[in-house]
Amino acid sequence: MSTLPDLSPRPGVGVSAAGEFLIAGSGSIGRRHLANLRALGVSAFFYRTGRRDPAAPVPDAAQEFAIETALARRPRAVLVCNPNARHLEVALAAARAGAHHFVEKPLSHSLEGTAELLHEVRRRGLLAVIGFQYRFHPGLLRVKRWLDEGAIGEAVSARVHWGEYLPAWHPGEEWRASYAARRDLGGGAVRTLCHPFDYLRWLFGEPASVWAETSSRGLGLDVEDAAQVGLRFASGVLANVSLDYLQRPRAHGLEVVGRRGRIVWADEDGAAYLHSAESERVTPFLPPSGFSRNSVFLDEMRHFLACLDGRERPACTLEDGVAALEIALGALEAARLGRRVTLRAAR
Repeated sequence: MSTLPDLSPRPGVGVSAAGEFLIAGSGSIGRRHLANLRALGVSAFFYRTGRRDPAAPVPDAAQEFAIETALARRPRAVLVCNPNARHLEVALAAARAGAHHFVEKPLSHSLEGTAELLHEVRRRGLLAVIGFQYRFHPGLLRVKRWLDEGAIGEAVSARVHWGEYLPAWHPGEEWRASYAARRDLGGGAVRTLCHPFDYLRWLFGEPASVWAETSSRGLGLDVEDAAQVGLRFASGVLANVSLDYLQRPRAHGLEVVGRRGRIVWADEDGAAYLHSAESERVTPFLPPSGFSRNSVFLDEMRHFLACLDGRERPACTLEDGVAALEIALGALEAARLGRRVTLRAAR
């Protein structure tokens, strides 16, 4: 066991949150959240799981010790950023210790333990938020606004494509040792790149069924490195989600087709475009000046702090995390069985 050093708050922007935060997992997303919490004036310390790539950089504050030792410090909140397959054990320990928590997506690699976590969170009146940061993307927020306003009439179909080259994600690290590349840590393209399952549900409501095909021919991994996923929503909207670990250069975008036009959004520049079939006009939306990839993570963390202070209600709840996980797991089951799978929300 190691003695943990205290981290004093860094100069921030006026967001207050009494008490230190525990970050479970010192990988890239844990380090990002630490930097953002410091920028927001919040003290945090690391709990290392010891299950990440040994070649990855280690933050100066990271120590390896039992989760019980960390929770004995009674952190105000726990950020669960360790590998997918270890999320639930940390989240459950945090809940039983009475700590609010933020869980990186996906909530887990399976549904085992999710009902117990829901029970503990509800019984103890805890805050639990899931890290689907694209809900804070200004371009997608504008897409949702256009859809809610009926700007393209009734939505009919949607297409998402997200491809990027896994070996280039974290230069200098052994990518085959990362959670994204390993079945035992809950990796694979469907679970790792699961953001579209959340934001499509956010835009169109509950999906009723899913079908899929997966492939592992690109990188020689024991998890899928490419997937084609189809969704039928209860509203009647059809969606196709294409995911892969292979595309160079990276591309991630959304297209929605409606009765009176279409909407296009691209993650690369964050812009969204409304194409009106009636007026033949194109209305652009560009992110605000200074917007960067980290902007959505900062806004996500500001939101979590505001929820802790009772100033906002969670934008992405534990129930939302379970629902997105059910879609991902349904897609994997559909690919394994070779048939359409009815999702639990529709059963």
